Parts: sequence; structure tokens; C-alpha cells
Amino acid sequence: MKKIAVVYWSGTGNTEAMAAAVAEGIVQKGGEATLLPPSAFSPEQVGAFDAVAFGCPSMGAEQLEEMEFEPMFAACEGRLGGRTIALFGSYGWGDGEWMRTWEARCQQAGANLACPCVICQEAPDDQAIQACRELGAALV
Repeated sequence: MKKIAVVYWSGTGNTEAMAAAVAEGIVQKGGEATLLPPSAFSPEQVGAFDAVAFGCPSMGAEQLEEMEFEPMFAACEGRLGGRTIALFGSYGWGDGEWMRTWEARCQQAGANLACPCVICQEAPDDQAIQACRELGAALV
């Protein structure tokens, strides 16, 4: 059974709902999902899981949340080479630039993106929830 971490930050509950759907997809495909806030995930844990799904909404000028998520993710970046990951998150404005930038960072770090990222504007609708389940399944 593959062990997969779902590491996410959520300010309004939108990304939290997406994380729950990612975990559902993992479990439905036969994997083991561990939901973690950024404060409970460290670079050393990257190798303890078969894959990691990272979730963060767009904040400010289309960037990752700066107080908790960004420092955690930056610390993990050097350990993502060759690792299977996936990205998801919600946004309230803009056009998803934060996700394109985040994907590029992951590719530069040598991570293997298991599937296209999942983004949605504001609260995830049924289509976004299903896409999150599929993202989780792709990690198994």
C-alpha cells in the first residue's frame, strides 16, 4: 500500500475541502493518505512517503501563503528531485499564475508531477472535487 502525504494550508476552507477530496481519491485507489498542515511536515518527511500532494491557495500577488506554507515548501524543495508529487489549490483573483510559477519551481527541483495541477476559483465545485479525487488516485 502506497503511503501518500497530503500537505496543505487553508485560510477559508476551500483548499481544505480540496485536500479531503485528494485523500478520498488516494484511499479509493487503495493507498494510505495522511493529511498534514505545513507545521507538521518537514523536509525529512519527504522521503518517508511514496508521494506527496501539496495544496495551497493563491495569496497576495499570486503567491503561496507566506507565513507557514512557503517556508515549509522552500525547505522541502531540495529534496523533491525524483519524487512523485502533485499540486492543488484555490484562488480568488488572477488567472492562476501562482500555480504556473509553483509548477515551474517543482520541475526545476526535479520533481515528477504525477498529473496536471488542480485549481479552482473560490470554493471547489463538483467538477473540482472530482478532479482532486483523480489527482489523489494518480499518486497511488
